[in-house]
Amino acid sequence: MKFSLFVHMERWDEQVSHRQLFEDLTELTLMAEHGGFSTVWIGEHHAMEYTISPSPMPLLAYLAARTEKIRLGAGTIIAPFWNPIRVAGECALLDVISNGRMEVGLARGAYQFEFDRMAGGMPATDGGKALREMVPVVRKLWEGDYAHDGEVYKFPTSTSVPKPFNATPPMWIAARDPDSHNFAVANGCNVMVTPLMKGDEEVLDLKNKFQAALDNNPDVPRPQLMVLRHTHVHSPSEPEGWKIGAQAISRFYRTFDAWFGNKTTPVNGFLEPSPESKFAEVPAFQLENIRKNTMIGTPEEIIARIKYYQELGVDEFSFWCDNSLPHAEKKKSLELFIKEVVPAFA
Repeated sequence: MKFSLFVHMERWDEQVSHRQLFEDLTELTLMAEHGGFSTVWIGEHHAMEYTISPSPMPLLAYLAARTEKIRLGAGTIIAPFWNPIRVAGECALLDVISNGRMEVGLARGAYQFEFDRMAGGMPATDGGKALREMVPVVRKLWEGDYAHDGEVYKFPTSTSVPKPFNATPPMWIAARDPDSHNFAVANGCNVMVTPLMKGDEEVLDLKNKFQAALDNNPDVPRPQLMVLRHTHVHSPSEPEGWKIGAQAISRFYRTFDAWFGNKTTPVNGFLEPSPESKFAEVPAFQLENIRKNTMIGTPEEIIARIKYYQELGVDEFSFWCDNSLPHAEKKKSLELFIKEVVPAFA
């Protein structure tokens, strides 16, 4: 089992500067590298203070200079917001800068709020067209001269300048439905999945979709499967320590709901979380269920859950530390994970 860190700058308080959040993210990344994590993942979101990363590339380039071994993952580039020539060139440059540590994650996007601002109001449900077209195009550009006349992208002969340090950096697809799993596997891409607030039955379902894609493509070498989970580890000496994690994840998903609903205009990048009353009768938002379904627990409890994932055939567990908790709490949780959980998989 490999471990990775999935992290963004999260701003819940206007009194906290972006510079401080940047330094906090850097500290967590350095902790992850020293703790033996294989990769740090940073995604892409626009005009949202609760998930700050207009492009993963600048942060990853900075982290390339601050680290030595940890791989640098764009998790993920939102395909409909990009031109393939730009994706190919920027990812190749990061691969050169980092001596071949680039991991290229691609997704179709989810928030209509972002599509309204970044893709001319394209329905978010149409983002998959750009994703499916982009993957082979980027690889062709890494190989050499290539012209493209597709449904989404059209350009005359071009190429990626520079070329990657490695001929073809690993590519990942954020997948959920059977078609996205099948596309990823058929195109030789690794797969990243997240059950969000759902429990291990959802992890099993996602793994089964991945396995079905493998069965549909028997001649393709097996790609890697990563599971991304909100994670909060607390000491056994703090029996109520799980509650702050569950409360924080509840706040995170009530904010997610507000952004995803796209019915309220944000003020200077902030949206208030949807009220707790909206979810009072929703089982997934009950704190005990958040505790059970997300990755919250003592080191012993976390180890048992991840060993189950290992038995399922999961190759990488990604510690998702976006959860609305203060930096000190995130750091404390990550330290405990590195000290007590990681060695169980050495």
